Amino acid sequence: MKTSASIALIATVLAFTTTASAQFAKPDDAIKYRKNALFVMQQNFGRVAAMASGKAPFDAKVAAESAAIADYMSKLPWAAFGDGTDKGDTRAKAEIWKESAKFKEYADKMQAEMSKLAAAAKTGNLDSIKTAVNATGGTCKTCHDAYRKE
Repeated sequence: MKTSASIALIATVLAFTTTASAQFAKPDDAIKYRKNALFVMQQNFGRVAAMASGKAPFDAKVAAESAAIADYMSKLPWAAFGDGTDKGDTRAKAEIWKESAKFKEYADKMQAEMSKLAAAAKTGNLDSIKTAVNATGGTCKTCHDAYRKE
């Protein structure tokens, strides 16, 4: 059931992937897109992190699937940080648009760590997954501390 729900959610997000490469009709559309992409990424990363911390039973198959989804999703939201998307229903700080090179650097680092997590999860080795979860979570925290309103 969880896999079916994940697949349905991914299919919905992927249906809008083409929109991300084009200009959004309205800034609110871009904000919704990036929030949803980040939400799906976080949910799948969180599932793996819960296993790594012992808060959820370890299931190598689910960890690998969730890490792969999180890795894919980590590439999607960045196109939706365009002009005019700094206002509205968002927790993004204005510094994102003032420090775009640094923001991109943080996003690139997170994507690289998310890819390492996906690779570690494919091995099924819990110790490798724990290491990768910690590194990935660290990159998320660094960016959130700098660029997300609480």
